[in-house]
This record gives sequence, structure tokens and C-alpha cells, in this order.
Amino acid sequence: MKKRTVLFVDDEEKLLRSLKRGLLDEPYNILFANSGKDALEVLKSNEVHVLVADIRMPDMSGAKLLRIIQWEYPNIVRIVLSAHEHIGKLLNVVNDVNIFKFISKPYKFEEVLKPAIQEALDYYKSHSKSDTPVGKLD
Repeated sequence: MKKRTVLFVDDEEKLLRSLKRGLLDEPYNILFANSGKDALEVLKSNEVHVLVADIRMPDMSGAKLLRIIQWEYPNIVRIVLSAHEHIGKLLNVVNDVNIFKFISKPYKFEEVLKPAIQEALDYYKSHSKSDTPVGKLD
């Protein structure tokens, strides 16, 4: 079976470096983008199965990115990894773009983040029609 791919999107370089170190030995590919715009570029040339994005980012918010992902790449499982937000705003994002999970920063890496990613990958596998590439709708 082909390795799945998880894309992490956050404007905090330190967090992305930490994720890279912590997930190095996981059984899936990991990609990183430090903005919504960069994430969309990564998606143009890579098959991504799970996207983990921050909500608060400059230029393009995570909410806007997630809306684009939902429309253009509807099979990607979406996880929000973010600091506490205003509950109303957060609920709007969760409801609007069918978030699989919300993980609050700070989080427990081994106990919360890694299991959530595995659950999302399992969800993708059980809900995908086949192992064909997940990409833009024509």
C-alpha cells in the first residue's frame, strides 16, 4: 500500500521544525507550508490525504485555506491545530468546512496529536473510494 501524506500548515517556523523532528519516524510522508498560499502550491504537486492547519495566519487565514481545501480537494481530511480562539468564530469554521478534529495549542504530542493524525489517516482510508490520487475536482 502506498504511503499516505500529511501536510502541516502554520506560520510558526519553530512549530514546523518541532513537528518535523517529532514525526520523522512515522509511517506516513510529511510536508510543511508556512502559509495558506504555500500550502496551495504544495497541493498542486503533491497528493495529500490529511491537512493540519493553524487558524490564525497572516495574509490568508486558516479558515480561508480550509474553505478552499474543502472546495478544491474535498477528500482531504482536515484538522485544526490552533491556540484558543473565540468560540463563535471557531464553531463557524468547524461547521463550515467539516473539520475532522480540533486540537488546541499547547497540545500533548504523543497523547493527542499523533493519535489524531493516525485517526484521520484511518478515516481517509475507510472513506476513500480507492487508492487513486486525491486532487482537484474537474
